[in-house]
Amino acid sequence: MRWLRYRDGGRAYYGVLEADEIREGVGDPFRGWRENGHRVRLSAARLLAPSEPSKIVAVGLNYRDHAAEMKQPLPEEPLLFLKPGTAVIGPDESILCPAQSKQVEFEGELAIVIRRPCRRVSPDDALDHVLGYTCMIDVTARDLQRRDVQYTRAKGFDTFAPLGPWIETDADAGDLTIETYVNGERRQNSRTSELIFSPAFLVSFISQVMTLLPGDVISTGTPAGVGPLRPGDTVEVRIGSIGALACRVGSA
Repeated sequence: MRWLRYRDGGRAYYGVLEADEIREGVGDPFRGWRENGHRVRLSAARLLAPSEPSKIVAVGLNYRDHAAEMKQPLPEEPLLFLKPGTAVIGPDESILCPAQSKQVEFEGELAIVIRRPCRRVSPDDALDHVLGYTCMIDVTARDLQRRDVQYTRAKGFDTFAPLGPWIETDADAGDLTIETYVNGERRQNSRTSELIFSPAFLVSFISQVMTLLPGDVISTGTPAGVGPLRPGDTVEVRIGSIGALACRVGSA
């Protein structure tokens, strides 16, 4: 099943995508949803980010090929940082490069969307708390990241967390292709089987630290091949059976 969020007639709705048509409904997939009988053509819908997270928990250095690229040893535990919910934008919206940075970069990532409150769960039970998966671009001001050492400013600018296009509930995240394209040129090409820490492990590990709420997002890390974005570019992340997320790049 594919859950998406979109705007129709000035209101935001959650719907279920079937072929090229959206089944509209009332409510959301986290607390309860029912169809209202209305149908919308996908081509006519303005898609929004499929979740409104209270927080995005992101994972650094979680692909073997990226660790090799960065000449870093494999981490013994997940390296966590937070991105604010205010950084979220949806498909076809614009990533805005801030004046403070001269080196804005893309990181294509698989994102986990939490379905119900999750606190201190085991790896065996972790996926019971997951609604599904979507695509994310972890946009990073790399020069500020080096200057500040910690990640809050470099990762937290408005528009630095594109999310979408929908939440795929039936994907097996164990071995999906993950690719990032800039202006049609492939820059990242890996598989989620390269993840050091699996989605189930990440959900469990993070839930020992903080309670994950419905709609929260875990961004699972990026493979090798990260690189620059400049105003005028288009960046697109494609993940296996999940779909593709594309955004333009502009200036703040």
